[in-house]
Amino acid sequence: MDIGHLGNWHFDPLAGEIKDGFVCGRGTVDQKGGAAAFVTAGRILKELQLHNDLTIYFVGSVIEEDCDGLCWKYIVEEEGIKPDVVVVTEPTNLGIYRGQRGRMEIHVHFYGVSSHGSAPERGVNAIYMASRTALEIEKLNERLAFDPFLGRGSVTISEIISTSPSLCAVADYARIHLDRRLTWGETKESAIKEIEALIEGLNAKVEMLNYEETSFTGLRYGMEKYYPTWKLEEEHPMIQLAAETFEKTFEKKPRIDKWTFSTNGVTINGYYGIPVIGFGPGNEVLAHAPNEKTPISDLVAATAFYAALAIEFAKK
Repeated sequence: MDIGHLGNWHFDPLAGEIKDGFVCGRGTVDQKGGAAAFVTAGRILKELQLHNDLTIYFVGSVIEEDCDGLCWKYIVEEEGIKPDVVVVTEPTNLGIYRGQRGRMEIHVHFYGVSSHGSAPERGVNAIYMASRTALEIEKLNERLAFDPFLGRGSVTISEIISTSPSLCAVADYARIHLDRRLTWGETKESAIKEIEALIEGLNAKVEMLNYEETSFTGLRYGMEKYYPTWKLEEEHPMIQLAAETFEKTFEKKPRIDKWTFSTNGVTINGYYGIPVIGFGPGNEVLAHAPNEKTPISDLVAATAFYAALAIEFAKK
């Protein structure tokens, strides 16, 4: 994640300054604070010399910003590791999170017919087709499904491009890129059908996107850009164990909530059904934002919670 416009920062985003009880800088909230806390929790658990038959993996994965959950697709399918439960350390402001909306990326292609710009009536302008569809997509937000916990699904156009033989000609091609957020009950198939209905009768098509890249080792790997919605019910045993552990550790009841953004939970639970809880230091509103900083007290609390949760899980 880049630092964005430097003028919006009140401190050096790359200095890692510790000031007024905070660790300041890009990545302190999203998501290096969580990694620092779980590494420290691992040290605590090692020093306690637990004798329970418990295996813990502390995962510092990559690519989540580019393709949510791809790292866990590899861990499960290629390494054969499928944990009983996963704690995602994305920022939760020390709340226990039990779900998030899913998302997917879609292209809609529009095919027109070029003509000279002096006689546009002879052609079919792909930009006009895309523009009219764009307005219908905006209205679609009003009709998308709603979930009492996760909220309403949403869709937005994040890019539009077009081509024509020249700037003196009617555009013969246009494409829009959709960022679709999926609430509970919405699926890849249902989302695509909604867009297909809007372009019925047009020379256009909907395309579901894929992500594929080559790593520094030469391995080419990827997945479809469909990141399923997931949630655990509040009565789920893992949510209850996390809540009990929090109350024992901090002598107060936890806030149980959800993320507004996406996490690796889309594959961990969305694809593989592995129970996921979220718990991390820092406030998610500062993720990708200027003046990102994490309270040192959050780092300490998250460390204590991770270690305590492992101990309580080992007793089950």
